[in-house]
Amino acid sequence: MTQAPAIHVRGTHEVDGVRQFGPLDVRMPAGKWTCILGRSGVGKSTLLRLIAGLTTAGEFDGHITTSDAGTLEGRVTVMAQSDLLLPWLSVLENTVLGARLRGEDPDMKKAQGLLDRVGLSGHLDKRPNALSGGMRQRTALARTLMEDRPIALLDEPFSALDASTRADMQELAAEVLAAKTVLLVTHDPAEAVRLGHQITVLTPDAAQTWPTLHIPPIRDQYAPATVGCQAGLLAHLREMR
Repeated sequence: MTQAPAIHVRGTHEVDGVRQFGPLDVRMPAGKWTCILGRSGVGKSTLLRLIAGLTTAGEFDGHITTSDAGTLEGRVTVMAQSDLLLPWLSVLENTVLGARLRGEDPDMKKAQGLLDRVGLSGHLDKRPNALSGGMRQRTALARTLMEDRPIALLDEPFSALDASTRADMQELAAEVLAAKTVLLVTHDPAEAVRLGHQITVLTPDAAQTWPTLHIPPIRDQYAPATVGCQAGLLAHLREMR
């Protein structure tokens, strides 16, 4: 798999002639986690979908480039807000869906290992309608982590989880996606401070880089410096309303 590139997004996005965001300039460093926050409706998920090359409502006037001048096609894995599990497939079958769609033989041992780590080893044969919301989200996370791509785009991947499980899944994702270029859309300042090498606050007019701690992720969520950074970021987000 190719080395993870940096990503640069410049431009404006409009819906029905009304600007949603921009002109903005966002740079995502290679092999690092960039966490995007901002009020609802500002275009965080739209930005993610644009990078992924997925269809969005509206029109983007700008450019998305990589540090190696390569195409993004085939180098990106995406975890959407909705789990997008196929209802007729089991947990295990949903987890290896990417390989099946590409006509490849899936690595079942790897899939079972990931499902064990997300706490679903006892539910491999269950269909999505037999799972809780948190179990469905963990299945979708396992499916995303199965894809060995240099770029991972995650849209609120831990939102349906309780606090303890969320912390465990954050640590698993950080481990598996180490050295990948990761964009994490989140509404949680604590999550951004814990995981982000870079934190970007999106507004309709700009993308503001928020200062992060010198301590590398994953950070101790109870450390005074982490708590202080979280508090400052939360206060800033509240002032934006």
